[in-house]
Amino acid sequence: MTQLESARLGHITPEMKRVAEKENRTPEFIRDEIAAGRLIIPANTNHLKYRLDPTAIGIGVCCKINANIGNSATTSNLDQELDKLHMAVHYGADTVMDLSTGGELDPIREAIVQASTVPVGTVPIYQALLDVPKVEDLTWEIMRDVIEKQAKQGVDYFTIHAGVRKDHVPLTHNRITGIVSRGGSILAQWCIAHNEENFLYTHFDEITEILRACDVSYSLGDGLRPGCLADASDPAQFAELDTLGELTARAQAMGVQVMVEGPGHVPFHQVAMNVERQQKVCHGAPFYVLGPLVTDIAPGYDHITSAIGATAAGAAGAALLCYVTPAEHLSLPNKEDVRQGVIAYKIAAHAADIARGRPGARDRDDELSRARFNFDWNRQFALALDPEAAKAKHDSTLPQEGFKDAPFCSMCGPKFCAMKISQDGRAIEEEHLVKVDV
Repeated sequence: MTQLESARLGHITPEMKRVAEKENRTPEFIRDEIAAGRLIIPANTNHLKYRLDPTAIGIGVCCKINANIGNSATTSNLDQELDKLHMAVHYGADTVMDLSTGGELDPIREAIVQASTVPVGTVPIYQALLDVPKVEDLTWEIMRDVIEKQAKQGVDYFTIHAGVRKDHVPLTHNRITGIVSRGGSILAQWCIAHNEENFLYTHFDEITEILRACDVSYSLGDGLRPGCLADASDPAQFAELDTLGELTARAQAMGVQVMVEGPGHVPFHQVAMNVERQQKVCHGAPFYVLGPLVTDIAPGYDHITSAIGATAAGAAGAALLCYVTPAEHLSLPNKEDVRQGVIAYKIAAHAADIARGRPGARDRDDELSRARFNFDWNRQFALALDPEAAKAKHDSTLPQEGFKDAPFCSMCGPKFCAMKISQDGRAIEEEHLVKVDV
């Protein structure tokens, strides 16, 4: 049985017990959230044979982040992709997606699944497209075989762009950036070329049966997501969202776990509205957002522009934040891009957890603040999201070990540290109170 089927029967699986332990929740709470469709545990039965440590994704648990890795047609190197995987997991990615579009995809994917302790997602249509000369040659049978193969390899969740309907495509014609999803653009072109409905939509129940066999979760793809602020929250985006709501209910009725993907590029003031609309239309299924980016003018810094939107989305109820790296829109991310993207999104997810008042979310902040006020530099480094970066920044100007106990840093120096002055003021005040008492 899938996690969803087990939960509906009142059963608590080992995976539910494990995520309950990690989330400081009861197994019964996890089970009930899964049964309600508000939480998923992406855990392919074939991945559980390796090193997978199950993860919970849902509004009732801590906000999670995903890191995209994978090669391209111009750059293919398995060792580099495994380095990116380890970098992402080391700095706190809760899931990874292998978005490889070049090279030997099967061995790359197999190696990533076997090495990954976190859930792995893919977009199966990428591999299906490589098996044919052109988009128009894609068929349901080719796609079905790819989905079955990847499910057997142990992929934990699939992005399936079944919500891109033939009648939705004309709604994108007046956009500045058209269709920016790779999967969405492929399927839109196929629908136009054949003048037929998207085969992922017409064969959706058959796909669901394949996923159910290995307990693969759906990540229902937003193939018509906006690629710029001007295209956000338009009729094409919301027409697809309505279809995703329909498909969510169908998949859940068949016992398959579902999360739903969201935009994209969205002005800051529309972020919460987008999350709330998805939650209503998709029956509370976990929302998985790419960013969203809240401005379009910062190539090279889109890990920052998107982390702003991701914080707003997480605070509004998004369950999984897909990171954006400094390489977004520019190049294939390298290992350092992955590190910066993960750190930016760990900050965003943590800020969202604090905003939502999740139990214990602020404990680490308070502990680090106490260490800062007490000038316990080593404790500050240990509690930082990136301890190596924090220590390196401090030591760039005061590297000697003696300064690890100093009541100042190089910004204020020994005379102008406000916290040291504050401590001295408290000591004087306490001394006065003692004299008064005497």
